[in-house]
Amino acid sequence: MSSIHITREYPHSPAKVWRAVTDPELIPLWTAIGRGGRPEGFSTEVGTRFRFVGKPVPGWNGVVDCEVLEAREPSLLRYSWSSGDGGEVTQVSYRLEPLSGDSTRFTYDHTGFTGIGGFLLANLVLGPVRRKMMGTGLTRVLDELDDEGQLRPARILRASVG
Repeated sequence: MSSIHITREYPHSPAKVWRAVTDPELIPLWTAIGRGGRPEGFSTEVGTRFRFVGKPVPGWNGVVDCEVLEAREPSLLRYSWSSGDGGEVTQVSYRLEPLSGDSTRFTYDHTGFTGIGGFLLANLVLGPVRRKMMGTGLTRVLDELDDEGQLRPARILRASVG
């Protein structure tokens, strides 16, 4: 099986990082750096079925169907992930660990890719996009949030998803 594993440290509190990765209005701001999309019907309630809707591209209709499997604010979110075209079901998890100085270690795992197609998807398609989202996209969103986790009034971020 193939997987995507990314760990980043952010100079922001776990509560702020949690808000950035779970607030439906903030999610498209950092996922749009890749092919990401806006969540429809998302909440962190276990059992919630939701979708990510992004811009379709050849070979992908732009929809990912998900279900929240586990959530412990502000340390863990785990959900299933299946492309809207009936592809295999994989799992995504976000793990947040507090570090000294009000910083956070954020670990992103996307597991369950099988076969050569899964290997290619994880390593050549999704992996590079996720690294960009975690490195550039999420960093920019976190830097635009104030200490209460609200976007600063003069925000420069814009979502550009379908």
